[in-house]
Amino acid sequence: MKTLLNGRSFAGIATALLIALAPVGARAQEFINILTGGTSGVYYPMGVALSKIYGDKIPGTRPSVQATKASVENLVLLQQGRGEIAFTLGDSLDSAWKGDEDAGFKTPLKKLRGITSIYPNYVQIVASKESGIKTLADLKGKRLSVGAPKSGTELNARAILSAAGLSYKDLGKIEYLPFAESVELMKNRQLDATLQSAGLGVASIRDLASSVEIVVVEVPKAVIDKAGAPFVSAEIPANTYGGQTAAVNTAAVVNYLVTHDGVKEELVYQMTKNIFENLGELGAAHSAGKAIKLENALEGMPVPLHPGAARYLKEKGLKVGS
Repeated sequence: MKTLLNGRSFAGIATALLIALAPVGARAQEFINILTGGTSGVYYPMGVALSKIYGDKIPGTRPSVQATKASVENLVLLQQGRGEIAFTLGDSLDSAWKGDEDAGFKTPLKKLRGITSIYPNYVQIVASKESGIKTLADLKGKRLSVGAPKSGTELNARAILSAAGLSYKDLGKIEYLPFAESVELMKNRQLDATLQSAGLGVASIRDLASSVEIVVVEVPKAVIDKAGAPFVSAEIPANTYGGQTAAVNTAAVVNYLVTHDGVKEELVYQMTKNIFENLGELGAAHSAGKAIKLENALEGMPVPLHPGAARYLKEKGLKVGS
């Protein structure tokens, strides 16, 4: 019996030694929760691509992808420490930093830290051809979906409609629905139009265009100028969607990847580095990813950079403020 006990004790000691000597990454993995948006938008497939990149390239990490209501929810979750990296629209990020209650932020979210700008979101207003909608003015009295309540898309909708002299009261019916649900209602003739703020070639509108004849509604430059920053004038190229034979002018807003001040500098450094060293994979995940450029990383950043991101961008020759 004594020999058996000694053997067990030796085995226990040996196991303890192996655990003690094991690399830190083998014992405690770093979680990277990636906050995205609805599964039919652009944020989600881009987040899935990031998850794969991080899992393959950053040892000792365990990435996960969380589908959310996008920008506003993502920023609130980051402030609460319930994510490590998130996608967001620039206007939502600016509102979060300032604490704009009308945009869904009761207090300023001062834990937020920037990583990089990524690609522009295009305000894409798409109507069924049978609705007769051809211009913004034609939306009056019609049924429109504007995205989830207080989402980045819905904030864009308020701003653009207001600049065009319209309010929600002018419309026949407003639905606050995610992209895919909006498209299903349009297919069933329960909606006339949907406003979706996303990268070009968003899956939901591609799906709609394959089932229904569509009209992509122009947002004129004069309306964009009246809406002001952060909106800029941009073009949806011809044939971005089925049946869209001409280029259409619209408003665009830059998207960002952000984190919070509680995430370790080295982890954010690695997350930033692996975004720019794997742009091909992000572009393959969605065409919007092809617009991500290192030289644009600091474009219009409305919050302070995280030290980890700043370190990487400085190494690559970008001028990062103190």
